[in-house]
Amino acid sequence: MAGTKTLLMLENFIDGKFLPCSSYIDSYDPSTGEVYCRVPNSGKDEIEAAVKAAREAFPGWSSRSPQERSRVLNQVADLLEQSLEEFAQAESKDQGKTLALARTMDIPRSVQNFRFFASSILHHTSECTQMDHLGCMHYTVRAPVGVAGLISPWNLPLYLLTWKIAPAMAAGNTVVAKPSELTSVTAWMLCTLLDKAGVPPGVVNIVFGTGPRVGEALVSHPEVPLISFTGSQPTAERITQLSAPHCKKLSLELGGKNPAIIFEDANLDECIPATVRSSFANQGEICLCTSRIFVQKSIYTEFLKRFVEATRKWKVGIPSDPLASMGPLISKAHLEKVRSYVKRALAEGAQIWCGEGVDKLNLPARSQAGYFMLPTVITDIKDESCCMTEEIFGPVTCVVPFDSEEEVIERANNVKYGLAATVWSSNVGRVHRVAKKLQSGLVWTNCWLIRELNLPFGGMKSSGIGREGAKDSYDFFTEIKTITVKH
Repeated sequence: MAGTKTLLMLENFIDGKFLPCSSYIDSYDPSTGEVYCRVPNSGKDEIEAAVKAAREAFPGWSSRSPQERSRVLNQVADLLEQSLEEFAQAESKDQGKTLALARTMDIPRSVQNFRFFASSILHHTSECTQMDHLGCMHYTVRAPVGVAGLISPWNLPLYLLTWKIAPAMAAGNTVVAKPSELTSVTAWMLCTLLDKAGVPPGVVNIVFGTGPRVGEALVSHPEVPLISFTGSQPTAERITQLSAPHCKKLSLELGGKNPAIIFEDANLDECIPATVRSSFANQGEICLCTSRIFVQKSIYTEFLKRFVEATRKWKVGIPSDPLASMGPLISKAHLEKVRSYVKRALAEGAQIWCGEGVDKLNLPARSQAGYFMLPTVITDIKDESCCMTEEIFGPVTCVVPFDSEEEVIERANNVKYGLAATVWSSNVGRVHRVAKKLQSGLVWTNCWLIRELNLPFGGMKSSGIGREGAKDSYDFFTEIKTITVKH
């Protein structure tokens, strides 16, 4: 335990009230390895209470006009924006990401999620067709589904939780959400804003705890007709099994083993800093990070030299250090898992150019027990290696050479995942050709992580089911009905 230090105690938020729990889980500060927070270890009873509150709030909330719901969402966005610094500090401490990243990406994007869906809900139209020869008119209507079960991960805690809560609320659903037990603080803080923003009690309920206890109770609840989940593939398999008897609507955004493909005509001055970022941003703990870098043979040596030099300049430090590019990983268990991949690569005869086991990590005394790791670059590794096929979800990337366009497309597609890819080339024809042939839900060319929220987000193959975005999220969070009128 953390001695005499006062620990932050979180509470569940059910029916507009904060409620204590009978047992708690320790949550650790990744930069020190010390317990700093206690998270409710909720279970079936808390889910039951939350679903009941959400069901009771549904008729009132769903009968409000889109304009009224939009106003409430904008209010939440405004209050969150006013508290941006407080939320950024909390997110950085809880997750380990740099304070700079939380300030410039996580919290602004969380604000944008509410604003975006507050706007988009006002612009959906329905279809209508005529059958004059039969004297019939057909039209569609969309209605909210009911109680939405939302399960969000630990890598972008508030960013991905609000990406689910905002469209669910906008469409007129009520919500029972379960954030990751590793990063629950900003979700708890968000609850304090809901009442001020005019969100009625029971519209948003947040229940904290572990997947096996809270997640399973939520997913298998017969009165929760849809589940939106972002996380790992094994958990998604379990969700699918538990949902099957109830035929629930599922949106599953899972992992990636994303390729970066760098052709010989790429602009390396732009490509190298962007690829360092796409490999190691947020400690490599983003499902969109590039962990397989394919470089055309003619520029492989130059790319590798410059890429390793640029990677070595990425400073690993405590999250509040303004010069740090990377903070600690999420947990001790996750750090050990990521390190184990580097050990396996070495055992297979790969070469480690920088990072783990090669360079020294300099940290302040208080952070010696934190979960820090240097960004690591691996070469001389086979495509069949676990480092090239499994999602590591940490600051580790593999750089391998390729000869031809056809060869690299085949190799890039030769994994079970299909979430994202990046292509670097100054040949417009090639960019379009390659993008079309890659089995990826998202392809960025000559850039990375530039998002247009109107358009679909999601992956192919084992990277998930369904898409998220203006139209896709609206479709998911509503049921469509076709009505025929004979006149």
